Amino acid sequence: MSKLNRNSNGYIFGYAILLTLVCGTLLAFVSEGLKEKQKAAILVEKQKFILRAGLGATSLNGLTDPMITELYNQVVKVETINSKGESVEADEAKLSIFKEYKKPAAERTLPVYVVGKKDNPSEVESFVLPTYGNGLWDNIWAYVAIDGDAETIEGIVFDHKGETPGLGARITDAEIQERFVGKKLAYEASSINAPDFQKGEGNNFDNEPQKVDGMSGATITGTGVNAMLDAYMTLYQPYLVTKKK
Repeated sequence: MSKLNRNSNGYIFGYAILLTLVCGTLLAFVSEGLKEKQKAAILVEKQKFILRAGLGATSLNGLTDPMITELYNQVVKVETINSKGESVEADEAKLSIFKEYKKPAAERTLPVYVVGKKDNPSEVESFVLPTYGNGLWDNIWAYVAIDGDAETIEGIVFDHKGETPGLGARITDAEIQERFVGKKLAYEASSINAPDFQKGEGNNFDNEPQKVDGMSGATITGTGVNAMLDAYMTLYQPYLVTKKK
């Protein structure tokens, strides 16, 4: 029997196919093994966003992931509503804000995270409302915590997919997010006007509850944030009106 010619086209193609199958199988096995860990990591990240917005950034200091989940389960209750503020049946765990964003506004299912006080979870600390929109290069999103008075922003956490580092990406900086704390929602007949980033930076708007100091060099990202917050606060208006004291 002649020896197999390792330089033949048949051998090379066969070896390549075998290697591809082996590597593909190994990658599929590893991916499947990591799937549950990935899901758990995504869930904890969302819980962090909600708690940071609703209780303040320092509320998570020193907490491990299991402790964060325990705190979340203690103080957060979830409601799902439609654009009329009516309660609807939905599995919040499977609800994708991105997918809902692709629907017409009137058809979206909206989650509300009712955050209780750490020392008394039955008393409302804030209503955390997720929002989604467009920045300069790609999607941006936020978790907005509205105080129990349904009017004052208690906290906000932004994130993005591809804003420019050092410019629009600064929306993830704690100092930028802190600028929204204490600002007010302005209720109108059929909409809510959320506080807006202003052009330029370094201005003092302490006595102007509808204005937020802007980000130099990130005007388009700021405009996207403004449009996103106005659109989603208006969607949540019917719900918030029922909670307003």
